[in-house]
This record gives sequence, structure tokens and C-alpha cells, in this order.
Amino acid sequence: MENPNKIKWLPIPEEHDYVAAVSYLSLIYEETHAISVVEKLKQSLVVEFKAKDIFRASSLSLLGLSNKRIIKDHKKIQDGVSLSPILLHRDSVNGKVIIADGYHRLCAVYSFDEDALIPCKIV
Repeated sequence: MENPNKIKWLPIPEEHDYVAAVSYLSLIYEETHAISVVEKLKQSLVVEFKAKDIFRASSLSLLGLSNKRIIKDHKKIQDGVSLSPILLHRDSVNGKVIIADGYHRLCAVYSFDEDALIPCKIV
């Protein structure tokens, strides 16, 4: 019997995740650099990291379960809908990881299991 709390994942990120990553990274970097990072993400392999380790490396706070996007992703998990892997960028200058896309998914997964392995692409 399948575990009802098992979090399902797509094998690769969805195309719109890359678009969202460019949009977000363009706030931090020049657009040409953001595009370059995302092109590298598209070519990278999917790896896994624990939810709690991604939070620690990013220095971000966990969003509450009252957030509308968290509620939406939480429901997907409960309904057995596969989530898209998250996109990460190593900010070696500041010694942290930037969540280029997937912050809400990460928060939703963490609320189920902080030790859950999250598929990611990272450059």
C-alpha cells in the first residue's frame, strides 16, 4: 500500500519554473547573468537535499501554513500530485544558496517532513 504522506515529484522542473527563476534572479543580478544561471540550471542534473538543509543554506524563514501558495502546494501533496523540483543557485560571495524557484514548495514539504529529500537542480 502506498504511503499517503509520500511526497511525489516530477522527474524534471516544469518550463515555467525556469521563467520564474529568471524573473527572480533578475532582481538580484543583471538580467544577462540571471539568464546565464538559468541556462546552466537547465543543463544540470537533478540531485537531492534535505528540506532542513536547504533552509539552513538559504538563510530564509519558513513561511506559515496560512500562506495561499503553501496551502495550494500542501493540498497537492495530500492529493498525491507530483511537485516540480526546485531550482537553486549557489551564491559563493555571500556563502548561501538562493532559491531561484520553489520556495513555496519547499515550505510546504518542510511542514510535512523537515528531513524529506527534495529533488533540485543547483548551480
